[in-house]
Amino acid sequence: MSTPSPQTETIVLGGGCFWCTEAVFDRVQGVVDVESGYSNGQAVNPSYEQVCTGRTGHAEVVKVAFDPAQIALREILEIFFVVHDPTTLNRQGNDVGTQYRSGIYYTNDEQKKVAEDVIREIGDSKTYRAPIVTEVKPLDNYSTAEAYHQDYFLNNPNQGYCAFVVGPKVEKFQKTFAARVKS
Repeated sequence: MSTPSPQTETIVLGGGCFWCTEAVFDRVQGVVDVESGYSNGQAVNPSYEQVCTGRTGHAEVVKVAFDPAQIALREILEIFFVVHDPTTLNRQGNDVGTQYRSGIYYTNDEQKKVAEDVIREIGDSKTYRAPIVTEVKPLDNYSTAEAYHQDYFLNNPNQGYCAFVVGPKVEKFQKTFAARVKS
């Protein structure tokens, strides 16, 4: 991940498989960098194989660096809640395990407040039939995922999972948030 400029803010999001979440946020206008990683578990600098066991406590996440002059955190979170299912505990589609949980990992009180406000508003709107189970916690024990996970969809668009799972999420973002797609 490149070093954020003083005008850049960072939020860490867990929305299931990080390949999906990264592919979406790579295309969001105002996002300057996206990095796949692991957070909020016990092991220090875990490997993908360790995280996949579900025993490290980590979530697959993306660290999203964005320019708040171009896009607000609220908009980042609105996109996040459209491109994954925040009502399924420890699961996104066929990806099952605590590493696939929905989470917002904040670095300051303002981020926490915005996240809680957005979750409350979505809950009040009855957008989903089930309650939102997205955890909102301080960012803890973050580490960058292995190099082959970075830009995975960009580098492997025809791989089966990418074609059938990641691609449709990217298309959903592009249709729903057409004005937010990078040119």
